[in-house]
Amino acid sequence: RSGLQIRVPRFNSGRGLQTFPPPIYQASIGRFALALLRKLGSWSVVCMFGCSFTARVVRDGVVGVLTLLLSAQQLFAAELKVAVAANFMEPAREIAALFEKASGHKLVLSFGATGQFYAQITHGAPFEVLVAADKATPAKAIAEGHAVAGTAFTYAVGRLVLYSKSVDLVQGEQSLRDGKFAKIAIANPATAPYGAAAITTLKALGVYHRVAPKIVQGNNIGQAFQFVETGNAELGFVALSQIALVQGGSHWIVPSNLHEPIAQDAVLLQAGANNEAAKAFLSFLRGPEARKVVETFGYGIGWQ
Repeated sequence: RSGLQIRVPRFNSGRGLQTFPPPIYQASIGRFALALLRKLGSWSVVCMFGCSFTARVVRDGVVGVLTLLLSAQQLFAAELKVAVAANFMEPAREIAALFEKASGHKLVLSFGATGQFYAQITHGAPFEVLVAADKATPAKAIAEGHAVAGTAFTYAVGRLVLYSKSVDLVQGEQSLRDGKFAKIAIANPATAPYGAAAITTLKALGVYHRVAPKIVQGNNIGQAFQFVETGNAELGFVALSQIALVQGGSHWIVPSNLHEPIAQDAVLLQAGANNEAAKAFLSFLRGPEARKVVETFGYGIGWQ
């Protein structure tokens, strides 16, 4: 009888020779091997676990094997639900595409205000990773048992910007002092760190009480940006990342001494504690490909 040998590739991981795939996948491979046997007959199959099987070819053996091999690629792919701060929307999309291409995993991204996401997480929302707009929320998630201790790190340091589509409206802080506008957009300071930073900036400049009646609030920084883009507000406090690739208009990068640093942390949530794809994504977010995207959109780097 002809024999088909299925051998286990081995690789050097820096910790000696290791079996591939890793042990965490061997149960899935075992199921795959059994499915393979249903397609194979009079071939002797030596599986990766050192056992031998003999069966009779039933039908379309070779075609069946090829079909199983193609579908086997899906054994290691996983779907991952990620809650992402609205200011990080475009960078997250680019990083997700790179990660999916490199890993085969599928990311399901949701964008919104960090505070709103945390409220959802505490009520059982099935997010596995939180990419927040601050440090406080991931720290709180760990303290309250909703995230895994030791997994939080700063993936980016955001910059606040006063932005207008008008080419001459924003002239530094003087634009706020002059008040020659009817509406100014900010994100909700109760749930969005960029909104809180905007309020702190206005107070630091001594213009808050003068400007407050003109404020229109978005649920998150993405909505605040849309208010400016659609003309519902002549100017607004947005994230530098949102206008990094925008041409035209006028803007002022708010000096960092006017508000608390906007250090943005990511953390592994309890729902993703056993999801290897979630751990892989966080590792990727700290890597060189993600770093390049982060810097392209005007963020500082603050890996911790």
